[in-house]
Amino acid sequence: MVNFVDRVVLHVTAGNGGHGCASVHREKFKPLGGPDGANGGRGGDVVLVVDPQVHTLLDFHHHPHQKAGNGRPGAGKHRSGADGGDLELAVPNGTVVHAADGSVLADLTGAGRRYVVAHGGRGGLGNAALASPRRKAPGFALLGEPGEAFDVVLELKSMADVGLVGFPSAGKSSLIAAISAARPKIADYPFTTLVPNLGVVSAGETTFTVADVPGLIPGAAQGKGLGLDFLRHVERCAVLLHVLDCATLEPGRDPISDLEAIEAELAQYQSSLGDLLDRPRLVALNKVDIPEARELADFVTEELTGRGYRVFEVSAVSHAGLRELTFALAGLVEEFRASQEAIPAARIVLSPRAVDDSGFSVEPDPEEPGAFVVRGSKPERWVRQTQFDNDEAVGYLADRLARLGVEEELAKLGAMPGATVTILDYVFDFQPTAGLADEEYSPTRRGTDDRLDTSSRPNADDRLALKKSRRLPLSDEELQLELERTATEQS
Repeated sequence: MVNFVDRVVLHVTAGNGGHGCASVHREKFKPLGGPDGANGGRGGDVVLVVDPQVHTLLDFHHHPHQKAGNGRPGAGKHRSGADGGDLELAVPNGTVVHAADGSVLADLTGAGRRYVVAHGGRGGLGNAALASPRRKAPGFALLGEPGEAFDVVLELKSMADVGLVGFPSAGKSSLIAAISAARPKIADYPFTTLVPNLGVVSAGETTFTVADVPGLIPGAAQGKGLGLDFLRHVERCAVLLHVLDCATLEPGRDPISDLEAIEAELAQYQSSLGDLLDRPRLVALNKVDIPEARELADFVTEELTGRGYRVFEVSAVSHAGLRELTFALAGLVEEFRASQEAIPAARIVLSPRAVDDSGFSVEPDPEEPGAFVVRGSKPERWVRQTQFDNDEAVGYLADRLARLGVEEELAKLGAMPGATVTILDYVFDFQPTAGLADEEYSPTRRGTDDRLDTSSRPNADDRLALKKSRRLPLSDEELQLELERTATEQS
């Protein structure tokens, strides 16, 4: 049964925005209450959050499809739709988010670090928000924008201070069990360790973590054995510790050849965090509790020291040399932490939009002569929010595109009336509305009810005469007005 996963493909979908509402206020004695349709709610985001209590990507291995909540549609009487709930996904510390093309989107390190991997769609505007002096009673509303949908790759890189590297059965699991409280699986056959194991080590006042990486073999950097899958777990380590088996019975192997083979694999591995051979590296000659291994360790120590390595003869069984080794590792870890504190925090760079950036582009369609393609966040969003079965909504879209300058740009490129214009998957016939950009374009008179214009509404005298002609009851104010008028006429 799978119990550790460090690489998954995640299919995320943000919530869709709720549709706006087209409604007209209706109440007794108020036949012209005006538009009161409210906006739709925003769709929920899909957010990755670093949780220190999570150590594997196993949950996403079993549930790779994740979707946030949709926004609710708006309603009449100015009742806005509720926003969709954000979906927060807990990931381990050290998770790297890759796009489908392999580019790095985020490197999540530190508890509580957040990254919005998919943004929810905007809610559509209701007709109350679309009302204007020229379009007083819009008979349409905007549709909610669909949420973003992506396929991303989550890759876990262990957050350890020290990484143990070496051949299979070199004693790495036994070593980490001897210096920490970790209890990895230990057996006398190769590739006992199939997943990285983490242990916490205390040396004096310094506490650091050690990662036991599955055994490497020649060719690991090219995918042989388990090396390519787990070499990523030593990328973040500040210190590497070579664990060399001095009691191996395999022909053609000895501590020197093992060290050279592992160093060659570390050099070939392409790391986004720098060359692995640039890290401080120590050598632990393991299993010196065996007499033959002790003799071999004494024999190769001088040569390894001559190559610049700090060498420690240790035994995970008798605990010989472990105290000196752990304090040496603690010293290198402290030096690394001090150097990281000296690095200033990264500055946030703001890149404002260029003055001449119109927010869209118009290009000739390479597949059809005389046709054009419009691209840009605003035109594409407006098209997605348009109800194409509503003539007034189509007119509103044409008005927005004209104000943005799309028609002017098409005219500059030589577009003739009737030319094909494509925005997203929608195809339009170019019908210029030149000269109408200052006014709201509408192919019909819908939405331009003059009765809602206060300048054309009847005054108090007209309303009083209308009520008298229809024999309707008068209010106290209207009755007082009628008495004053009668007194004036009699005098």
